[in-house]
Amino acid sequence: MPIPNLRHLRVFLAVTEYKSITRASDYIFLSQPAITQAIAKLESQLGAALFERHSDGMYPTDCGKVWNDRVSRAVDHILIALIDIAKENNIKEADPKHMLALISTTQLKALVAVCEAQNFSIASRNLGVSQSSVHRAARDLERLLTVILFERNSLGIHATRAARHLSKASKLAFSELRQGIYEINTIQCRDVSTIAVGSMPLARTTILPKSILRFNERHPDVNVNITEGPYYDLLHHLRQGDIDMILGALRYPLPADDVVQEELWSPPLSIIAKHDHPLFGRDNQVTAEELAQYAWVVPAQGTPTRQAFEHIFQDANVALPTRFVESSSQILTREVLLESDRLTLISAHQMEREINIGLLKILPYPLEHTRRPIGLCLRKNWLPTTTQSHFLSMLRDVCETFR
Repeated sequence: MPIPNLRHLRVFLAVTEYKSITRASDYIFLSQPAITQAIAKLESQLGAALFERHSDGMYPTDCGKVWNDRVSRAVDHILIALIDIAKENNIKEADPKHMLALISTTQLKALVAVCEAQNFSIASRNLGVSQSSVHRAARDLERLLTVILFERNSLGIHATRAARHLSKASKLAFSELRQGIYEINTIQCRDVSTIAVGSMPLARTTILPKSILRFNERHPDVNVNITEGPYYDLLHHLRQGDIDMILGALRYPLPADDVVQEELWSPPLSIIAKHDHPLFGRDNQVTAEELAQYAWVVPAQGTPTRQAFEHIFQDANVALPTRFVESSSQILTREVLLESDRLTLISAHQMEREINIGLLKILPYPLEHTRRPIGLCLRKNWLPTTTQSHFLSMLRDVCETFR
């Protein structure tokens, strides 16, 4: 379903607050027929009645109450961004509430598309409209805000800080509205929502598959959309509202002030090698000096596992190995281990299947101190739907089985 018109949403909030089309008309300076038409359009889009009409006024239905909460949160995202932009650009005469009343959903969608594509032509193709329409919407928004949103440079279009700020707020607002649509559908017993999860390597081989299967037994029509990628890419998408949660290794200190973390499980790391590696079958314990003589497969710099890998040798006062393949791909790591004498540091749960069938083995080496917290990273003020809350509960229950 397309994102509703921002002006229709403003009408809805006014009618909810004043419980009357007549009083709302005086507040937002729209005719009563225009307000009636806007409410009818919204109800048609949502497939739900938003108000009960009584002799003493209009009162929100259960769907209307849910929609009011989500629309209020969405509008707050945009309004806060407008206030910040006015302060940062020293626009003293600006009235953010008045600006909000003039902004359209079309303008915000154009802003988001251009910010993401950094190109008007690509943005227009992504939106399925003409380039001139996108250009006009973006420039109209610039004039309304009295700030520059896009600047040309040698690479094309550069989004200014104000543009990025409002784009992020718009995406979070759109996410709130989608949440509201999901909740209304659930009330009407037609829950076909989507849960968007950003997944790190350990989660997608252990926690996530089990959780999805259990969850879909109770919610067969709900889609779970998994996004994989480097941690900071996933964090960016989380903060922009593209995904609902990140499941994987937690970061300390907290990577941003607008997210929160919840630890679910804390497994230790293991050194893994092929089943007939030369270091197996020895009477004496393997030393850090011997580990340093072999080539390794390691994750990227800055990841918790890479830090644990380096600490193995730093704690033993041994020089770090210099021969390694750097990759976060579990498939590549497995194949390189099977075809060579390389070692890797990884949670044994990620290679559980290969270990169980005897292709790979855990090298005996004390690594209890390498326990790393696995859990959830969520937006600080995120309000999950009932369905999303059920999914979170399922993740927590599955993690309990690993403890």
